[in-house]
Amino acid sequence: MLSIDFYKGQKVAIFGLGRSGFSSALALRRGGAIPVCWDDSKTARDNAQTAGLIIEDLRVSKTWNEFSLLLLSPGIPYIYPQVNQIVEQAWRHQVPIDNDVSLFFQSYSQAFDDKASSMPRTIAVTGSNGKSTTSTLIHHILNDSNRNVQIGGNIGTPLFDLSPANIVETTVMELSSYQIEVAKLLIPDIAVFLNFSPDHLDRHGGIGGYFSAKRRLFKSNQNQISVVGVDEKEGLAITSDLRSRKGSQVIKISTKINLTHDEQSVFSDGRNLFECKLGKIVNKLDITNLAGLPGNHNFQNICAAYAVCRVLEISPEDIFTALKSYNALPHRTELIATLSGVKFINDSKATNATSTLSALNSFSNIHWIAGGRGKGDGITSLMEHLGSVKKTYLIGESALDFSVQISGSPQSIFQTLDEALAAAYKNAIPGDTVLLSPAAASFDQYTNFEQRGLHFSKLVSELEI
Repeated sequence: MLSIDFYKGQKVAIFGLGRSGFSSALALRRGGAIPVCWDDSKTARDNAQTAGLIIEDLRVSKTWNEFSLLLLSPGIPYIYPQVNQIVEQAWRHQVPIDNDVSLFFQSYSQAFDDKASSMPRTIAVTGSNGKSTTSTLIHHILNDSNRNVQIGGNIGTPLFDLSPANIVETTVMELSSYQIEVAKLLIPDIAVFLNFSPDHLDRHGGIGGYFSAKRRLFKSNQNQISVVGVDEKEGLAITSDLRSRKGSQVIKISTKINLTHDEQSVFSDGRNLFECKLGKIVNKLDITNLAGLPGNHNFQNICAAYAVCRVLEISPEDIFTALKSYNALPHRTELIATLSGVKFINDSKATNATSTLSALNSFSNIHWIAGGRGKGDGITSLMEHLGSVKKTYLIGESALDFSVQISGSPQSIFQTLDEALAAAYKNAIPGDTVLLSPAAASFDQYTNFEQRGLHFSKLVSELEI
């Protein structure tokens, strides 16, 4: 585990005691700091108190002038949709605000400066969709190639539960816009931008704020290698910025554009992956029929992971071998079961329309279960892509809104996932697919998308053949 020793003897306020906040508090304490913690959840506060951490209501604290820093957990809104009371307290008392991502990079930089070890490769992956698959795919390829690699951040292990810089070669991080937004220091060796679509708009004050948060990952490190998806205008804007930066190395990736004539690129034509350098194709792989990476949307994830691993000098042959042994992540177009010739797919991680579109394009004869807490324009953009959908089964807070947005298509509204699944299974025939791909957040009925997906899997296991 990592320690944060550059705040030794200083008081640090911590707001938010989820996985990252709790882990950071312990790391600060290991490094000799005095973390003072608060969370709106009594359960989280009790857990922290049991671990021996100091609990103080930062909303009404009289000791703000004693704090050197406010460490903000990613789940806590920073500016939008409204400023949190504790953030306002920090501003009022001129206490700097930062997060665990920034402190992680600072701790690794310090290890390098102290000559404790050679600086490890740090790889940060962001984008609207596909972050988790790409991050775990990079990790899998490197691990399969006997590299000393670890993974954490927005997926799996909190950053300060990872190994120190002197005993690991490569660290892969999945970073959300929430994490990037607040971090004062963002200096990955390799930064990956996959794609961009509207999401988290309330949290970032609109689509411009959301893009600005993502874009920050490409602003600081002059020596950074950037792998950028250019299938949307946002990726093109990032590459334009980077091209104007002296010494910047950019690798473009695409599943829509032939990038043969670029200086350095990786792209797919829907069947093959092409690696290009100086206007020439130097490697080609057939990336169809990879069992753990179903659907055309995974071509972009494969291109990004390939580009990163080639930078790290993994051979195309070793990458291809690892691709064939990769297993799909839970809740992402995950095949749960096949009952009486009907496939059941758990895509609970699809919390926006763009992500669900990938699932709709990956299967046929679909009985689509959708709904939850809607985002932005909901599923209006999917109306033109329902050719493979036999019927839609709507649930959750957004059910009525979604119903209007796809009016004219076969549909029914249900109170719960249980009822929707039972109806879908009753209507399905051999060769059909029952797909949970909500295109909405889970927070109306579930704690998170994982809980929603696990509930779906449990319900499928209880169906009678």
